[in-house]
Amino acid sequence: MEEVLPPQTESGAGFEPPRVRQFTVFMENKVGRLQQLVRSLEEADVTIAALSVQSQSDTALVRMICADRDSGRDILQREDFSFTEQDVLVVEMPTRSKHPLTAVCAAVLAAEINIHYTYPMMVRPDGPAVVLYVDDHTLAAQLFIRKQFTLIGESDLQK
Repeated sequence: MEEVLPPQTESGAGFEPPRVRQFTVFMENKVGRLQQLVRSLEEADVTIAALSVQSQSDTALVRMICADRDSGRDILQREDFSFTEQDVLVVEMPTRSKHPLTAVCAAVLAAEINIHYTYPMMVRPDGPAVVLYVDDHTLAAQLFIRKQFTLIGESDLQK
């Protein structure tokens, strides 16, 4: 009989980093549109844990994380918002460092992993955290764990 091995964690096969689902909402850049988006979610008791807005002359990209991704997705679909979904990493800012953001960037620099964008979490019970969209989520997560950073998963957002 074959021996069943538990999945490995940070060092190989079976490692699945704690990811968080991000919605990127595409909308017209017009007065009141962002409020409509936020109101739709808040009236349904969906907590917006992180929010970033990139505005151009005619359009805006709203990146956001909802504490309950399934409810957030349902509201976005019901209200006919145009959106995509992607996985991001959420890293708790290290309190042991005088320059926590530098420490986060340095952790992935050694492996030449690009950070495409970042923005802060608004809702986090254990202190400040940052959302990262990187080239390689798995490798970045492994590096963060090895360097003793705390990664946040979706279940942490529902506390």
